[in-house]
Amino acid sequence: MRFRLQEIAVLALGLACGGCGISPISSSPEVTQYDFGPVPSGNPAQGLRQPLLIYDVSAPAWLDSPFIYYRLSYQLAARPQAYADSRWVGSPAELITGRVRARLAASGKGGIIHPSDGTRASYALRVELDEFTQVFDAPGQSSAVVRLRASVLGRNALIAQKSFSVERPASTPDAEGGVRALIDASDEAVDQLVAWTLASLKN
Repeated sequence: MRFRLQEIAVLALGLACGGCGISPISSSPEVTQYDFGPVPSGNPAQGLRQPLLIYDVSAPAWLDSPFIYYRLSYQLAARPQAYADSRWVGSPAELITGRVRARLAASGKGGIIHPSDGTRASYALRVELDEFTQVFDAPGQSSAVVRLRASVLGRNALIAQKSFSVERPASTPDAEGGVRALIDASDEAVDQLVAWTLASLKN
C-alpha cells in the first residue's frame, strides 16, 4: 500500500513538472504601433500675432480609435476595414491635433491656448477629420487619403471655413506602406491648414 502511494506521488510530481515546461501558445499576433514621428523640420510660416484657442480635432465615431483603416474601392469602398496587427499609438484625431498645435506654436509670438487652460482668446480654430484611410484602387495599388475641414472662429462669428484633401501613393500595399503615406498626407494637409489659418487671421 505504501509503495502504491509512493508511485502515485511520483507520478503526480512528474505531471506537475511536465506542465511547468509547457509554455502557453499565444493566439494573439504581436501588434506593431506607429506614431507620426518628429515634426518635419523647416521654416514654419510666420504670422501668429495673437493667442489662438485650438480645440482638439474631432472625428467620426468609427475613426475615433487607434485602428489603421483601409478600403478596397474595387470591391466595396463603403466598407472600412482595419489591419489586425497594426495600430496608431493614439487616434488619428489626437495625432493630427498634436501636429496642428506644434506647427502653429512655432509660427509666431501669439501663442496657442488649450481648451483646458481656462484662458480666453479672440480667435479659435476647430478642425474635423473626415477621412483618414489607405484606399486600394486595385490589388497591390493604394493611396493614403486625408480630408480635413477647418473653421476659424471669432468671438461671435465664423470668420472662415475650408476643406482640405490630400492623397499620397503608398510605396507598399500593406500597413507600413499605408502608415508612411498617411503621415506624408497628414503633414501636407496640416501645412495647408496652418498657412490658411494664418492668412485668415490677417484678413
